[in-house]
Amino acid sequence: MKQLAGLLAAAALSTVVAIATMPHHAAARCKKYTIYLSNNFVGNDWRQQMERVGQVSVKKGPLAGRVDLKIENVENTAQAQINSLNNIIRAKPDAILIDAASAEALNPTIRKACDAGILVISFDQVVSESCAYALESDWNRIPAVLAEWIADQLGGKGQVFVDRGLAGAPISAQLEKGYLDVLKKYPDIKVIGNYNGEYALGPEQAGVASLLAAHPEVDGILTQGYGVGAIKALQDAGRKVVPVTAFSYNTAAVTCVQTEGAACILGSNPAFLSSEAIRLAVDILDGKPKPKGRHILLYGDFLATNGGAWKSKLYPEANIQKIAVGKNAFPDRPPGLTLPITPDWVEITAEEAAGSS
Repeated sequence: MKQLAGLLAAAALSTVVAIATMPHHAAARCKKYTIYLSNNFVGNDWRQQMERVGQVSVKKGPLAGRVDLKIENVENTAQAQINSLNNIIRAKPDAILIDAASAEALNPTIRKACDAGILVISFDQVVSESCAYALESDWNRIPAVLAEWIADQLGGKGQVFVDRGLAGAPISAQLEKGYLDVLKKYPDIKVIGNYNGEYALGPEQAGVASLLAAHPEVDGILTQGYGVGAIKALQDAGRKVVPVTAFSYNTAAVTCVQTEGAACILGSNPAFLSSEAIRLAVDILDGKPKPKGRHILLYGDFLATNGGAWKSKLYPEANIQKIAVGKNAFPDRPPGLTLPITPDWVEITAEEAAGSS
């Protein structure tokens, strides 16, 4: 028995020595991290999918067993999120991921977390506090590629409607400006009407319908939302279906691929931003090289009815997927499902993203 105890003690000692002499990043890969995700709003499909794919991504692939993920949802006010973050900071997690209620109001609380040695990554709706990383989609590239595509579809001439999104929303103004900056390069393309689609099917359809009543001819429509409302308005008015830009909701992809004569391109703000934020946090905590700057852009794929046959000249590296049922358009899945569904380093299924697996 003494001999066995000695062997066990020696084995334990050698294990401790081996771990102690590992490079830091190798030893870190043995550690499980506690990561909080602070979400200020859960009232739309994107936020719910964002949480689901985050939860899936820590159960499989390279993050399996590495993360104890805790999600804190609060009401949509900066103060509510500040109160929640203060409680999270007291729990002393390894990292906090934040989809923020405000770009500035959370900054003092985030600085408190950083000063406590907690890694902070804001994503989607990012913050300006310099100690926190900011991970978001490239909101300059997205509208530029969409407007370039529609200019190509029109052969550089024609009349278009442009969606102004939600009045007062900074991202709406940025998207509209992105559209117009590209269209200015095509003097034979005229913007003949604007509407506020408000990122909802009803206002989009009503806005386009109102413009169609005033304008007998339109050659293209640049929406900031679903595109489906614009197509329905054209059909209800007995007009031909013209090229439409939209964003990559499942209902948009399905409608575009199943509507005869439809030509569409969809920009994406992937819900798997949460998964990317979790992976970034784990990499940094593991001691891997940190990003060179605090601001990190995610380049989501575009979806188009002519994907594979069209390439952007403004952004040649942009990946344009062809819309195809079963690949990136799912008639049997919720219309609000955001596409593409999964990053390339883990497999998240449509069922998992929709919460029906």
